[in-house]
Amino acid sequence: MNSKETIQQLRDELNAHNHNYYVLDSPTISDFEFDQKLQQLQDLEKQYPEYFDANSPSQRVGGTITKNFTTAVHENRMYSLDNSYSKEDLIDWENRIQKVLGNVFLQYTCELKYDGASISITYENGKISKAVTRGDGFQGDDVTHNIKTIRSIPLQLKGNYPPKFDIRGEIILPLDGFEKMNQELIDSGETPYSNPRNTASGSLKLQDSAEVAKRPLDCLLYFIIGNDLPFNSQYDGLAVARNWGFKVPTLSKLANNLDEVFEFIAYWDTHRHDLPYETDGVVIKVNDFNHQNELGYTAKSPRWAIAYKFKSEQVTTTLNSISYQVGRTGAITPVANLKPVQLAGTIVKRASLHNADQIAKLDVRVGDEVFVEKGGEIIPKIIAVAHRGIEIKSTQYITQCPECHSELIRKEGEAQHYCPNFYGCPPQIIGRIQHFISRKAMDIEGLGGETVGLLFNNGLVKDYSDLYELKVEDVIPLERMAQKSAENLVNGIEKSKEVPFERVLFALGIRYVGETVAKKLAKHYKTIDALQQASLMDLVLVDEIGERIAQSVIEFFDNNSNQNTIERLKRFGLQFEIIEKFNPNATVKFSGKTFVVSGVFKQFSRDDLKKAIEDNGGKVGNSISSKTDFVVAGDNMGPAKLEKANQLKITIISEDEFISMLDKN
Repeated sequence: MNSKETIQQLRDELNAHNHNYYVLDSPTISDFEFDQKLQQLQDLEKQYPEYFDANSPSQRVGGTITKNFTTAVHENRMYSLDNSYSKEDLIDWENRIQKVLGNVFLQYTCELKYDGASISITYENGKISKAVTRGDGFQGDDVTHNIKTIRSIPLQLKGNYPPKFDIRGEIILPLDGFEKMNQELIDSGETPYSNPRNTASGSLKLQDSAEVAKRPLDCLLYFIIGNDLPFNSQYDGLAVARNWGFKVPTLSKLANNLDEVFEFIAYWDTHRHDLPYETDGVVIKVNDFNHQNELGYTAKSPRWAIAYKFKSEQVTTTLNSISYQVGRTGAITPVANLKPVQLAGTIVKRASLHNADQIAKLDVRVGDEVFVEKGGEIIPKIIAVAHRGIEIKSTQYITQCPECHSELIRKEGEAQHYCPNFYGCPPQIIGRIQHFISRKAMDIEGLGGETVGLLFNNGLVKDYSDLYELKVEDVIPLERMAQKSAENLVNGIEKSKEVPFERVLFALGIRYVGETVAKKLAKHYKTIDALQQASLMDLVLVDEIGERIAQSVIEFFDNNSNQNTIERLKRFGLQFEIIEKFNPNATVKFSGKTFVVSGVFKQFSRDDLKKAIEDNGGKVGNSISSKTDFVVAGDNMGPAKLEKANQLKITIISEDEFISMLDKN
């Protein structure tokens, strides 16, 4: 056997032993024997560098240094899940599904919801090509080198797998490993980590992959996405993923109705504390992929999946004081400052009080013993008063801004108070600049929220347009700012000029114009000039733009200060118009027509079919209504959609008929 064959044999053996130990929990050799084989492989790879393989098991020890994690776009968006907290919530969810699909037989896959850091791993030809954190769902951090150190993640797949696919999962830190890590820190006189989830997430961003390799991280996989997958349901997909070598929990269950889902939830609500990992609920998914495709997605979540969250842990502690924060829109948020208390694995010192109405409803007062819980929210909240001593005064909500002392206002029908000093109140100005540089907006590398505060407080910026005049020598004097970090900041600002119009529009911070609304406005008006000239009626007629949003847009562009800022940003070279990608086959033959796509197709993927409609001037609707012109029906079209289309007398066309329309001059 030559050296190349010996190296490959050792790699295959070590991959198999890794799988047996870390995935199957059934080792067949001792740790000593494993280490000897690994050392033999490392020696041979060093002797014959021409046989280097980035996915060799020798790479699991790490050693790659990553100074800055590059941003990588998810080829398939990572959606978040809607949450539910009761049987009634799940029944309502099923009713919404049946409204779309009709009275079809539904099966559900029930899986435990592990509390860790979400990851998407791309495999090409059976090997890892990229691993990206969830980020904002559209893009995340490339942490490929660190992911390869986690031994339960296969470097080489087994069996018959597609040439390329993404697999999603959760990077978790088992409880015994977490406790061991903390005990070592305590023994050395250092501060222990707060909870397994945050420690797992933070581990993925360590610069030295050798340090990641030392941590007992694990990865539990739960969903595969790609083309030509050899299965048609979520439950079958889990079984196939196990056969390929992935660590997929075997605790999932195929349920034939909601009663069986409720049984699964009830069992694990009691037995979850016996698990070696943290879990905070159950994920329920419609099992059949055809049904999933028919249900589709909302702007944030799949309609075919939902998370049931276990009842939150509650504790009591003392409310020491109430402080008030000013947001970038001027909204005032009251915050409860608490006597520190342990809750759900973290030390809690603050909790949200939401608004004046909530304070009045709870009648919460400084000095009270209060119940605090972590529900579906990340920030803990006060849910009730547990005990009150005598002579504790009732809470009087503030009447002036805690920062600029302007008299607060509260508009009719709104829950929050606002500081009206929009252009002079420091936290509002800093907040708008922080929003401007955020990842979903301009995503300026090298510039964080704390640095924005330093820039403002040192008189270097008074609004976000001032960022584009900063020079390296301006920012070097700032606290903790060295030459290299100053250069990175200025370079990051310069690079942000490439950010597309829809994200620039979102970055401007127009009230009520979130990420989705900004995309719709940019797509409709194409340029900032056209948007500025739009009337209230024009804006309201744009799909899904209501009067409140329209009025806010009008008010923003009517302000002279905002107009001057936009003119400056134009001169600095930001993108204020949609750059259309040239498609030589594009037409306007479907202009003014709305299509709904339903079912499974032979010659198109659903996404390609929708793109063909939009490339030819048409609009794709999510649901059938009186505004729908055509329903393109494939195999397994949902009976509810078919019935609704017939009721509304909407033309139903086959895939072949659509192709004929497409080819017609």
